[in-house]
Amino acid sequence: MKIRKHVVGAALAACCAFGLGAAAHAADLPPLSHSLTLQAPKQAPALKLKDIEGKMHDLARLKGRVVLINFWATWCPPCRREMPSMERLSQAFKGKPFVVLAVNVGEDADTIDTFTSQLDTTPTFPILLDTRSHTMQVWKVAGLPTTFLVDKQGRIVSSAIGGREFDHPEIVRAIRELLRK
Repeated sequence: MKIRKHVVGAALAACCAFGLGAAAHAADLPPLSHSLTLQAPKQAPALKLKDIEGKMHDLARLKGRVVLINFWATWCPPCRREMPSMERLSQAFKGKPFVVLAVNVGEDADTIDTFTSQLDTTPTFPILLDTRSHTMQVWKVAGLPTTFLVDKQGRIVSSAIGGREFDHPEIVRAIRELLRK
């Protein structure tokens, strides 16, 4: 429990360090970024978590697909802001070898359900539970939201801290390139 509080506290501190405290208003937040910069590929760590419905998801079983992994929490304003665009991105690539996994850090299914029920469109992608922040530690997440893009070979090819407009043409283009490889 001590580790969980430390990691979640560190994530909150990182969010607040960027002026993104839970009390911040949308007008006070910086704009969402429109890019994911590709980097030299490195093998992705293990990721095996249950979703809010109790179904197990294992990144190792998703080889052959491009996977967007987003670490987030309901108390994080940029995380809340980017969720609708993540759903639009997921829908844009429906039927393609592309998967969105949203890894919630330190919260329970009821908290997440309350948040998602307030959205205009309920996310259709899996929301995974990292209730003890173990996966967040393994993936070396330093702040929320943090996003990783994993290629078909199971390698991280992009990582970014901060909110994103996931359905922006630049991000869509980067994902299309990965799908062609």
